[in-house]
Amino acid sequence: MLDKLSSTLKKVTDKIANAIFLDKTLVESVVKDLQRALIEADVNVSLVLELTKKIKQSALNERISGLEKKEHIIKLLHDELIKLLGQSRKIKLEKQNVFLMLGLYGQGKTTTISKLASYYGKRGHRVCAICLDVYRPAAAEQLKQLCDKQNIPAFISPEEKDPKKIWKKYEQEMKNYNLILVDTAGRDSLSEDLIKEIKDISKLAKPTETLLVMSADIGQTAKKQAQTFKEAVNISGVIITKMDSTAKGGGALTACAEVKAPVIFIGTGEKPADLETFDPESFLSRMLGMGDLKSLMEKIQSVVSEKDIEATQARLAEGKFTLKDFQAQLESMDSIGGMDKIMSMIPGLGKAKVPEQALETQQEKAKHWKHAINSMTLEEQENPEILEKETSRIQRISKGCGTTTSEIRAMLKQYKMLKEMIKSQSSLTSGNMDQKTIMKLAKKFGRKMKF
Repeated sequence: MLDKLSSTLKKVTDKIANAIFLDKTLVESVVKDLQRALIEADVNVSLVLELTKKIKQSALNERISGLEKKEHIIKLLHDELIKLLGQSRKIKLEKQNVFLMLGLYGQGKTTTISKLASYYGKRGHRVCAICLDVYRPAAAEQLKQLCDKQNIPAFISPEEKDPKKIWKKYEQEMKNYNLILVDTAGRDSLSEDLIKEIKDISKLAKPTETLLVMSADIGQTAKKQAQTFKEAVNISGVIITKMDSTAKGGGALTACAEVKAPVIFIGTGEKPADLETFDPESFLSRMLGMGDLKSLMEKIQSVVSEKDIEATQARLAEGKFTLKDFQAQLESMDSIGGMDKIMSMIPGLGKAKVPEQALETQQEKAKHWKHAINSMTLEEQENPEILEKETSRIQRISKGCGTTTSEIRAMLKQYKMLKEMIKSQSSLTSGNMDQKTIMKLAKKFGRKMKF
């Protein structure tokens, strides 16, 4: 997300933090870098000039007692960027919830509905979707196919051309669910007939949330769109899609903040798990390379249900950790978005300069490891120790899955390390480990965890 802006923000904060003197030349350089990066991210020019003017004045004129000037400037930059991103808003689900989803053509509304279905379904909610888009060809089928992949019921009537009749047809059945996601029709613009249709549906559905879906690639245009929908149908929040595929995401986020239309979720990819709650503090923390553990935990919950997490924890508590468990960990990591996305969310690793090629190599290895585990017998998966005792098994597996014996040995090494770490973690949480042992483990695993 916004890689270029993120890179510039990291450089700017490092430049300020490492400076011996904050002289005029350095301040001018920092301000120019910031202006260029923010404008390239499609942030409103007047907002950019206002922000950089404050930084320049503080750096050259102000003095805050008890704070070093460098720390003051970095804090000021952080606070002003948070203001640009706006206030966060969290949705609190009630006993019965209806999300009315709005948006113009091509903004990713239907795909977002399937992501919301996955997001809330994994958190134990009874979710269903209904298609009231009677204009776009195959809209109903698209919603059904996407929801089927998440095992979420989708109520559709492709032949019916009156959205109110479709709602009434399934109204009683939908009362069995505590979250109903309503897909509505889009248009090229917010026309009078669309406003009337939304208001009619709203009277029937009585939504608890009215959410506008907008694509990040529209940049500053988001301001007019959010303002128009807010005035016409009183939207309660915004979901911004395609944050991963455009440099204009900064413009869309700051535009919504300007009109006080809170961004609630952002879409960061094509997978069902690529939907994150938007929190300005966490978002900026990741942009600055300081990690975002909150979003990482959310992503884990989005790919693994609460029941699966509890079952895995129970197995680990009993000391059971097989290659099938190891494979499940690899698949979860892939669903979250791969090594680069995970690293950006872990404090300290966001700024780590790991070559892109190394990350790709590691992800390719993980694919080979999953194939290798699938080529094993149940006995080998449950008791991988026998593979090291009977090396002919490793040769058989390598031929069966098309990988090398050295890759399988590397996988077994990683498996053993992870198993050892889990055992160490249980000793750590139960308080059975002294400080000296902890330090030894940190050094040991630090050397082993290489890309």
